[in-house]
Amino acid sequence: MSSEESTVHEADVSWTGDRDDLRRHTVRVGGQEIGGSCSPQWGGDPAMADPEGLFVASLSACHMLWFLDFARQERLRVAIYEDHAEGTMDGIRFTHVALRPRVEFEVDVDRGKVEGLHHRAHEACFIANSVTCPVEVEPR
Repeated sequence: MSSEESTVHEADVSWTGDRDDLRRHTVRVGGQEIGGSCSPQWGGDPAMADPEGLFVASLSACHMLWFLDFARQERLRVAIYEDHAEGTMDGIRFTHVALRPRVEFEVDVDRGKVEGLHHRAHEACFIANSVTCPVEVEPR
C-alpha cells in the first residue's frame, strides 16, 4: 500500500454511565474493550482510561511500532521496549508530548544507530504527523 492511499480506522464508544460515575464509557477497538472515564482532574475514575491518556498512548504505540519495524529491517533484535510517555496540556489543548522509550537489544547496538532508528520512527509515525503539538523523543 502506498502512503497516498486512504485507509479507514474505526472505534466504537458507548456511554455506560451510572450514579457512581456519570462519565463511565467503553471503547471498543480492534476486538478489545477498554473501560473509560474522564481524567481524574475532572472527577473521573482514575482506574479507567481517559481520552487524554489514550491520546498519549497512541503516540507512544505508533512510535514503538515503527521503531520495531525499522530495527527488524536492520536485523536488530529488540529484547525490551518500554516507554513512559507524558503529555502536557494547558487546560484546553496538548502543548507537548514526551516519549521516553527505553530499549534493550539482544546484542550491543551503537547509540547513534538507536538514535537514528528513533528519528526514522518519529518521522514515519502517522499520529505524530497528525498532531499540532510538539512530540519529543527522549530515549532513556
